[in-house]
Amino acid sequence: MNPQLILSIVARRGAAQARPGGIRQGRYLAVSDVARWLGPSVDMTARRNTWLAWLIGLTALLVLGNLVSDGTLPLNYGWDVRVNCAAVDAHADGLDPYFVKNLKGTRFSYPYLPVTLDVFRPVCAGGVLVAHHMGVYLVLAVLCGLLLPGLGRTQTSPRDVALRLLCVFGAFIGFEWVWASGNFAILGGVLTAVALRLLLRPTASAAGDRGFALRVGGAALLGLVTSFKLVFCPMIAALYFLPLPRARKLVLIAVAAFGFAWPILISRVFYADLFSSWVGVLTKQIPDQHAVELMETNPSLLLLARSLLEQVGLGDSKPVMFATYALAALALVLVPFVLSVLRAVGSGPARAGGSLLSRLDRWLIDHPHVASRVTVLAMFALYVSSPRLKEYAFFELAVYAAVLIADLPALALAAMLAVGFIAPGLVSISGHTVEGGFVLLIVALACFWILLLDFRAEPMRLEAQDVRS
Repeated sequence: MNPQLILSIVARRGAAQARPGGIRQGRYLAVSDVARWLGPSVDMTARRNTWLAWLIGLTALLVLGNLVSDGTLPLNYGWDVRVNCAAVDAHADGLDPYFVKNLKGTRFSYPYLPVTLDVFRPVCAGGVLVAHHMGVYLVLAVLCGLLLPGLGRTQTSPRDVALRLLCVFGAFIGFEWVWASGNFAILGGVLTAVALRLLLRPTASAAGDRGFALRVGGAALLGLVTSFKLVFCPMIAALYFLPLPRARKLVLIAVAAFGFAWPILISRVFYADLFSSWVGVLTKQIPDQHAVELMETNPSLLLLARSLLEQVGLGDSKPVMFATYALAALALVLVPFVLSVLRAVGSGPARAGGSLLSRLDRWLIDHPHVASRVTVLAMFALYVSSPRLKEYAFFELAVYAAVLIADLPALALAAMLAVGFIAPGLVSISGHTVEGGFVLLIVALACFWILLLDFRAEPMRLEAQDVRS
């Protein structure tokens, strides 16, 4: 209910209340005006909820149909989980797991840091994960959706949980790629959900030292997750948008940076021989085997820039390619995001004194729910701007989107479902592949703009909803 409208109705009846005998009449007229205003609004809300419920149901059926279709195809799934567990077994047998010749039953190389070989050993023990990874991954995806937090709220409705689960399973068909390949991005998704749960705690429960200690744990965990795929480390900068004093935010960023560097340092010090082999895989110094490289086929802005430059004969110029990629990331994602946040800060009540950064800090603290929203949107923006964005990485992107989707208004939610779920889902269920193209990138960019335009239209919506509740 719009409180400004109610106040205006009551104000128009103020004169009637001031006259003898007019109080009862004024109250009656005010209530009747409110009733007349509420009547069509309630009807419109009911109609909106009906068509939106149908759309959500159809989206859920499409997502479920895709999963059933994928699960029944006679394909040899789980190639990534076989590589990872073969590397763990090779390391246990005293072999260098970064040489593909030492891995059984695969031609792909192991991409993770040497310390992960011991971390993943319990996961791969007994061959259970390799044999049953699809069932295990379904459970982990459900756990991921259940762990995700709301934006600063203490209570979560069943509808919000259902939307987050739907996003985890269906957005950008990221889970389909993780499920089919057996990629360990599923573990990254679960750890990301836990990190967000700790970082986006309600302000009231996170004001004390214990609340900040939990945020420190979340920051360390987020940094640890980014160490799995080094190109995603810029996401640590998004922690600056949390509704905390600047000193505490800088502490969280430092902790996350340490969480990112810690596995690298451990691998360098305690796995020196394997560390050199890992570097050899990344730099293509090991001949006659698959190498993990930045420029291998993936639907990222960097590869899109290279593809466009190849059309005009400039694809061989790496400086031009990286400059084009940087301009695309800035123009399509990062600059619009920053300008939208600054616009929201400037549209609020004027706060005298201080630099722009100080005003931003105060605005974030004054609007904790909006700050949580901005933080996750910043993570989404930095993730989608990554120079290497494989198809399975869109699962982790869906995790960030799942935090934001439950709070969208009807039209923005419908747009997200149509663009981020239904469109790629129809491509997938029709038997066409998105591998080697930029469909998922375009879909993710469109969803980013849906979220950003919604924020620009109503930056304070979450705060207003909290006041009304």
